[in-house]
Amino acid sequence: MTSPDPNPTVSLVGQMLRLPEEIARVLNSLVMRSEPIISDLSGGTLLFRSRLRFVDPARAYIIIELSPDDAANKALLARSRASFHAEPGGWRVEFAAADPKPTSPNEGAPGIRLHFPEIVAGHRRRAEERAAPPPHQALRCLVDEAGVMPFDGTMTNVSKGGIGFLQYDPAISLEPGTVLKGCRIDSAGGDCVVVDMEVRYSQLVDLADGSQVQSSGCRFLNLSAEETVRIEELFGLKS
Repeated sequence: MTSPDPNPTVSLVGQMLRLPEEIARVLNSLVMRSEPIISDLSGGTLLFRSRLRFVDPARAYIIIELSPDDAANKALLARSRASFHAEPGGWRVEFAAADPKPTSPNEGAPGIRLHFPEIVAGHRRRAEERAAPPPHQALRCLVDEAGVMPFDGTMTNVSKGGIGFLQYDPAISLEPGTVLKGCRIDSAGGDCVVVDMEVRYSQLVDLADGSQVQSSGCRFLNLSAEETVRIEELFGLKS
């Protein structure tokens, strides 16, 4: 059998991969590179650090190594689903996998077996995403107001590439590919714009006061010309 290519030919920058063969190629590249993978557990107070060991050729499951931290192993196995990320070569890969179970004795060294991921997200950090936004551009956002479980967040900035940067409670975890329906962004003057957004990536961020928030890069979906203008005005993108 041909060994997986350690250098994936699928472009990951800004992509949401859903085809099983594309997902398998990216995951196999992580195996071949022995890239560390991390899962933020318990609101970021506990990190599961491991490596992806095996990708089922039939694309039914994956196996990851146990973490050196036994508490992290137990916390991961207690979940029904977990999100993982890796950062090979300056870009960030995220995927979620369900139903973690201990491997059986005939599967080699002890590890954790999970269902094959349905989505892999790829994102390369850009200079404007790392820059601290001006204070006046932090606007309240009622997230997923038209969805199943609305919650409060803050839209800290918007890039000219059409990505909004959302901050919210660190106990909430938004997986790549999640669609947030009817998110209402309120301006200080009382105006608002309502948009749908798709989560591209999520990560814990340390604030200046020592607290943590979850930060997600979100792509605006199906914006009309009028909505685009209003968002540009809200976040000072209009010259």
